[in-house]
Amino acid sequence: MSRHQNLALFTLPPGFRGRSAIVVQLWWIVQSVFFHASPQVAYGWRRMLLRLFGAQIGKGVILRPSVRITYPWKVRIGDHSQIGDRVELYSLGEIEIGSHSVVSQDCYICTGGHDPARSDFAIYESPVSIGDGVWLAAGCFVMPGVHVRNGTFAKVRSLLVKDTEESGIYAGSPARWVGNRAELAPLEISPEGRRLDRD
Repeated sequence: MSRHQNLALFTLPPGFRGRSAIVVQLWWIVQSVFFHASPQVAYGWRRMLLRLFGAQIGKGVILRPSVRITYPWKVRIGDHSQIGDRVELYSLGEIEIGSHSVVSQDCYICTGGHDPARSDFAIYESPVSIGDGVWLAAGCFVMPGVHVRNGTFAKVRSLLVKDTEESGIYAGSPARWVGNRAELAPLEISPEGRRLDRD
């Protein structure tokens, strides 16, 4: 047996999930049967299911059917935000997403972990907040306790390990500040939606 952790000692703190085991299991069934299996266009249906389980979901929010949410009662999403395919909202702690923000496909928002220094592998939660007008591009990972401030743009596969600056552009693993979003030049896009510039 490893001297570093003894999983026989692991226990979940009382009330850690925020609801009873019955409610947790019911949500997981509803998520598998009614949320994931719903048609792509059934955004209102998925918003309703989340609200029934205590999530605070604003108007016009788009959630793809492949989104996974651990505990919806710990999730708040503002108006007109979009949550893409296969996004994981690992809501051991609270997740707050502002208005007009995009969490693109395959992003992972993590609010919990374990203490590697303790033999009982103690679990902890630490909330994540994502501000207004944020864009997390495909495959970003947000660590527990991080505050992604208004207007942040995190490029593809960025690993956000600390708080961002407002309107900052971030890239890399770990993500580093690489520019200011307010200084970006708009792309040239045709009426048919084709990108024209090749810079």
